[in-house]
Amino acid sequence: MSDFYDRVYALCRHIPEGRVTSYGAIAKFLGAAKSSRLVGYAMNKSLTADGVPAHRVVNRLGMLSGKHHFGGSTLMEDLLKNEGIPVKEDQIQNFDQYFWDPAEHLNPSDF
Repeated sequence: MSDFYDRVYALCRHIPEGRVTSYGAIAKFLGAAKSSRLVGYAMNKSLTADGVPAHRVVNRLGMLSGKHHFGGSTLMEDLLKNEGIPVKEDQIQNFDQYFWDPAEHLNPSDF
């Protein structure tokens, strides 16, 4: 499991500032399309991993579904807003505009 988590973390470190991706996009890119929940588990543990921008990973609808793992605060939302991503009622506004698909920017063999 830790190998998969490490691959998730390595990919997440490539998400550009001001962009977001989804659990499912990460899982699909890593060849485990039905493992978006497992990516979510990795994100939950990533808060202790160095340099993993977990706040940039949301659900397929742009909802901040992992926000409760940020200490029960508005930290996830605040971090996204600080990067210029509009959030309203725990949902990224104009989600398609901010969505970053790893399949369009990275080579799977690097992970």
